[in-house]
Amino acid sequence: MSQLLYELCAHQAWADAEHWRVLEANPAALNDEQITKRLHHYHLTERAFLSIVRGEELVFRKLDDFATTLYLKLYAKQTSEGVHEFLSSVTESRLSEMLTIPWFKTPPLQITIEQALTQAAMHSHYHRAQNASRMREIGIEAPLTDYIAWIWKGKPEAAWG
Repeated sequence: MSQLLYELCAHQAWADAEHWRVLEANPAALNDEQITKRLHHYHLTERAFLSIVRGEELVFRKLDDFATTLYLKLYAKQTSEGVHEFLSSVTESRLSEMLTIPWFKTPPLQITIEQALTQAAMHSHYHRAQNASRMREIGIEAPLTDYIAWIWKGKPEAAWG
């Protein structure tokens, strides 16, 4: 399996957990509508890509479906664990299999499983950066979660707390 893909997904889990650590320590951030909506969006997207690559039915949960942000965090953690489990057993040939991304209609989009998981990691990176900017706007020090910082720190595992 691609070492880079494995690292991108491991980094994604770590960075997500780091954001949650700071957010939970700052209730103002978890009460910020922009941050909360983005958290929901990118964790939902992470789960959607995982469901697609595992051949599962897509379930798009609304933000209101999560009684508290703690349940959204648990959802994110379970998704990260699912990605890790998938990558631990997937073969190179399986990663090159094509699948259809259902939200692209005209024309339809077919990509490999490897491309789908790469997109999920990159998509979350983009939205975490938006949330980090928003944290700074409301006076909260955002965690440093760049990929290179993760490497510098010794590639730590996600600490969901």
